[in-house]
Amino acid sequence: MKFAMVGLGRMGGNMVKRLLLGGHEVVVWNRSQDPVKEAVSAGAIASTSIDDLVSKLEPTRVVWVMLPAGDVTENMIKQLTEKLSPGDIIIDGGNSNFKDTIQRAEWITAKGFHYIDVGTSGGIWGLKEGYAMMVGGAKEAVDQIRPLLETLAPAPDLGWGHVGPSGSGHFVKMVHNGIEYGMMQAYAEGFEIMRAKKDFNLDMYQIAELWRYGSVVRSWLLDLTASALKDNPNMDGIAGWVADSGEGRWTVFAAIDEDVPAPVITLSLMMRFVSRQDESYGAKLLASMRNQFGGHAIKKE
Repeated sequence: MKFAMVGLGRMGGNMVKRLLLGGHEVVVWNRSQDPVKEAVSAGAIASTSIDDLVSKLEPTRVVWVMLPAGDVTENMIKQLTEKLSPGDIIIDGGNSNFKDTIQRAEWITAKGFHYIDVGTSGGIWGLKEGYAMMVGGAKEAVDQIRPLLETLAPAPDLGWGHVGPSGSGHFVKMVHNGIEYGMMQAYAEGFEIMRAKKDFNLDMYQIAELWRYGSVVRSWLLDLTASALKDNPNMDGIAGWVADSGEGRWTVFAAIDEDVPAPVITLSLMMRFVSRQDESYGAKLLASMRNQFGGHAIKKE
């Protein structure tokens, strides 16, 4: 199948490679040229502009956008609607807010285009292992891009699915990332508790490895944790500063909107904020309160 990929970052670039290996023709565009050259060396077709990209496709044209969520994606999709023809398909495979996706779908489909949101998971391992894809949009359009989804997935019938109407793909991916926050936090806390038990002199890598087989907490995330512990068991040289992409926040907002209690996901997000504080005024105030009511000692800096 011939289609175009706009955006050749860590995800988009590897997705192009997997699709080329699967026998698809891929026209590529990226703002910087080095990723384009890399994709061309793997068999992709370069384009010098969005006009050039569109000219190298035949109806029904399919353009997959893999750009950062927000204005960058919004502006690119607007540009594509000015260049493509009614009946063509635009895919947003980034981590767009599902509310933005629903709004986009309304005006994009009103212009006669098909719009598909694909929540994509797999990270840097997707090229080898395949991607999990949560797809939202009209069935007619999803059926047309099925060959791409089957190639990108771990297997043609595994790891992807049409989950519902426009916005649902990004919504499910958002919740997926919220769950990921909670799982990561639980692993991190558990290993920190074990490491704190100094008299046992526990080997964190050994424990991660044995948990990977037969344990009810085994997972791919644990596999990656074991790999990290093998290379650097004491986390030397790593700052305890943890970013969030935004999807954890959106999951918490959605839980509030739907009156669904989500304490684990919410607290895991809060702990990422805590990681960014060199000094916590709140923690200092807590220590002072304990001293005031109970005479507990205050640890000086």
